[in-house]
Formats: sequence, structure tokens, C-alpha cells
Amino acid sequence: MQAAAPVGGLSHVITDLERQTMARVARRLLPMLIGCYFVAYLDRVNVGFASLTMNKALHFSSAVYGFGGGIFFIGYFIFEVPSNIMLSKVGARIWIARILITWGIISGCTALTSGAASFYSIRFLLGLAEAGFFPGIILYLTWWFPSYYRSRITGMFMAAIPLSNILGSIVSGFLLDLDGWLGIAGWQWLFILEAIPAVVLGIAFWAYMTDWPSDAHWLAPEQRNWLIQRLESEQAQREAIRSYSLRQALLHRRVLLLSLVYFGGTFSGYGIVLFQPQIVHRLAAGFGATGLINAIPYLFGACAMVLWGRHSDRTGERPRHVAIAYSVGAAGLIATGLMTDPVLTMTTLVIASIGQSSTGPTFWSLPTAMLSGTAAAGGIALINALGNLGGFFGPYVFGLIKDATGGNFTYGLIVLALGPIMSASIVLALGHDRRLEHIPGQQPMAEAER
Repeated sequence: MQAAAPVGGLSHVITDLERQTMARVARRLLPMLIGCYFVAYLDRVNVGFASLTMNKALHFSSAVYGFGGGIFFIGYFIFEVPSNIMLSKVGARIWIARILITWGIISGCTALTSGAASFYSIRFLLGLAEAGFFPGIILYLTWWFPSYYRSRITGMFMAAIPLSNILGSIVSGFLLDLDGWLGIAGWQWLFILEAIPAVVLGIAFWAYMTDWPSDAHWLAPEQRNWLIQRLESEQAQREAIRSYSLRQALLHRRVLLLSLVYFGGTFSGYGIVLFQPQIVHRLAAGFGATGLINAIPYLFGACAMVLWGRHSDRTGERPRHVAIAYSVGAAGLIATGLMTDPVLTMTTLVIASIGQSSTGPTFWSLPTAMLSGTAAAGGIALINALGNLGGFFGPYVFGLIKDATGGNFTYGLIVLALGPIMSASIVLALGHDRRLEHIPGQQPMAEAER
């Protein structure tokens, strides 16, 4: 049995062997990857909920908190490219396990924060420890999933972000209510208890995961051979058009511009994530209610992320999908800043979350289509490293504006919206070379239908 799936005006003939192979690979790898990213994002942004009581207890201004929340990305930036190159050399099992265990320990140590200096130091070290995790997983997905599947698979993987915010908001809200239990503050319990899963998953990742398809003894021989041949064929297609060395990838104009695109997204994304609990807390009574309400936008974002990635794969179009998502996110932020009604505020936060969440799956299909091998490891890491510097500037700038305006959120949200507006403009100007996503076995639709 065969089925023809349209992709950008082409028909990709899907055989039973392909369908069974990809389903088995997805079932084997995705649950663990989603679980790990869920915990990674939770440990990265749980400081947003901790700020509801930590800032007052430690006498942090919004600027101090924003700087400390964002300095994570300076450490992340420094070690990002070396970490991803190391992963490409030693394999994902050892390296991702190392990342998970070290960041879990350091994240738990955030409970020891006693002032601004220790807060900055621990957040910086957390960035160093986690560096390479996300680009490492994006690289890992290119080792297992052909380009035809990549946006939807990346979307399913990145759905861990809104899911982490959903569950993290609910759990974090209730953990703050443990304040004073055993003489430990609620915000300290939050960091301690939410760090444990990272260490556990680090051990599980090393024991369970497989580095490369050639080692996948859980696939039938014909499935393993099909997957290896398909991935090798795609790599040969990319390299026939242009093969990049590591140095060429790091200095390539397109890679640097994609870094700027990603910067605009993280500038707004982390700016709103780290301050959204404070916005929502004004609309809710108690930490538990704040957690529940804060989860609502991310629930919509999770659905939008998966559906938008699937739609991009079906149509074969990338740049407009990325640009539309960034534009929707920017519109939602601006609208949130202008609202005073609680219901309308939540509605616009939902719109912002839908746009922000939908950018990831389609964005990462752009660099993974042009790079392979060590160039992919370095190029993806560089885009993520430079782009995530927006995660430093966004919260810091938001905090400065909030302090300067007497606690007003409006101007900070409007400034955050400038990031995705810039990103949408650049990605439309860059476009996307569909030749780089050649799919073996494709035929023009008209020919396939005859």
C-alpha cells in the first residue's frame, strides 16, 4: 500500500515501510525528548513564579530580577557552540545525560540564593550547564527524521514549552504555598523540588536512548536500512547544492541573519514568560489561582504549535508560516499592553502565546535544511546561542522599563513586540530554498496523479 502526500506542489509517495519505520522511531524517541525539554524549560523559567515572593524576600527590584533572569543566556551563549560540537563527536546519550544532571544540580542550588550577587552567579552557571541542550536535540532530530517530517516532529518536541508552562504554572503556584514548611520558604521549595526530575531523566536518557540509526537494533533490519539510506540521500542532496565547512557555516550570512530572527523571538518570548506571572497575579487571588490562570495561554499555544507545524509540512511553505506566527505574537503583546479589562487581557495573552509558540517548529526547518554534519552542529548552535541573547535583553529591558514607569507593564510589552516584528521582516526577506529539502521519490503532482 502507498499513499501520496502533497508537499509544496509535489507528491511524496509514502510506502508502508516508511510509515511503519517513522512511527516506530517517533514512539521510541519522542516521549523521552519531550520529557527532557519539558524539564529543561521548567527549570529555565520557574524563576518567573519564584519572583512572586522571592523578589520581596531578597529585596530585588524589577531590573535586578530581569538581569538575573536573563543572565542565564550569557552563560548559555559562551558554551553553546563547543557543547554542540562535542555532542556531534561523542553522541547524544552521554552528552545530553551530562547536561541534564549538571543543570538539575545547579537549578536546585538556586534555593540557596541570598542576594543579587548569588542570584546572578547561579543563573549564569545554570546557563553554562544547560548550553547545548536545545540545539543538541535539534541536531539529534536531523539524525533520525527526514526533512519531510521535521517541522511536525519539531513541533511535537517543542510542545514541551507550553506544556511546561501549563503544568509548571499550576505546580509552581501551589509550591509557593509551602512557604515556611520545615523552615524553608515557598520559593526555595519550588527550586528544590522542580530540579529533581532533571537528574532522574539524565540517568534515564543515558540508559534508554540510541545515538544513531545504525545502532537502532529495536528497528527491523529493513526499517533500519531504509532510514539510513533516506537520510544519506538527503544529505547528499544538500551537499550537491552546497557543502559547508564548520567555519563557513559559522560565518554564513544566512546563518547570522537567522540568528537575528531568533533573537527577536527570544527577546519577546522570555521577556513575557518571566514577567507573565506578575501580570496574571494582578488578575487572580492567591498563588494557586495565579498558576491556573497563567496556564491558559500556554494551553492554546501547545495546540497551535503542533497544528501550525503540520500545516507547514503539508504545504511545504516555511518563511510565511514563520513570519505570520511572529506577527501574531507581536500583535498579542501590543494588545495586552493596551488592555485594562481582565478578560480581554487574558484573551490577548492567549493570542501572544499562540503566535510565540507557533514560530519554533517552522523556524528550525530553515537552518536544518541547508546544513549537515559538523556544520549543522556548529551552525544550529550558533543560531541558538546568538538568538538566545534575546533572552537576556528582553527580561532586563522589560524590568528597566517597568521600574522607570512605576510598575506599569504597557510600555514594556510594546517594546517586547518590536522583536518579533523585526524577525518577521527578516525571515520574509530571506525566503527559503526548497531545493535543500529534496525528498527522494517525489514527483510533480500532475505527473503523480496521472
